[in-house]
Amino acid sequence: MRTNEELQKDVQNAIKWEPLLHAAEIGVIVKDGVVTLSGIVDGYYKKKEAETAAKNVAGVKAVVEDIEIKYSNNLTKTDNDIANEVLKALKDNWAVSEDHVKVKVEDGWVNLEGELTWNFQKQDAKNCISYLPGVRGVTNDIKIKSDITNAIEKKDIEKALQRAWGVNEKEITVTVEGTHVKLTGFVDSIFQKDQVEQIVWKTPGIWSIDNDLVIEYDYAAL
Repeated sequence: MRTNEELQKDVQNAIKWEPLLHAAEIGVIVKDGVVTLSGIVDGYYKKKEAETAAKNVAGVKAVVEDIEIKYSNNLTKTDNDIANEVLKALKDNWAVSEDHVKVKVEDGWVNLEGELTWNFQKQDAKNCISYLPGVRGVTNDIKIKSDITNAIEKKDIEKALQRAWGVNEKEITVTVEGTHVKLTGFVDSIFQKDQVEQIVWKTPGIWSIDNDLVIEYDYAAL
């Protein structure tokens, strides 16, 4: 078991370990597994890196992200400029069909909408625009609508979880209703919770997932 101070130090070290963040001034506050990140960075991708680094630390139950993005005064991009660069990035990404994605930009914040057939395409759509200068945030509202009509086999999902290293499938319950999957049970970290969801998303035919896995971790009393 670890105290809040020990977990705080682990998160701070995890952030410093990232090459893109080692010089960034990011504050870390921890209370009973809830991590609050604050500070200023000069790119949306750095904000994402800090959040991911914190989530990957064992014992972190949730991340509250209050990091502010400030670009240099030399960067002058309008929302129209950013929108055009987002559209180009989506077009250049082989995994994403840009014809099925709608883009809206307001004050540097990008909103993605539309329908794609696989979740990895949805994630790629967000990732490929995260490094664009001027982007202050991304809301990914793309829906998954698989073109596969075969019934989802619960046993196939369970076998996939059994094959995954570091996942205790005995603590996870899978429920399938049509094109929807619900996950319940217990995991050790946010990283593991996300890992389980990504494994399940690889199942053909899924349109949506409710990830209700609970992070169970013991903390030492102060």
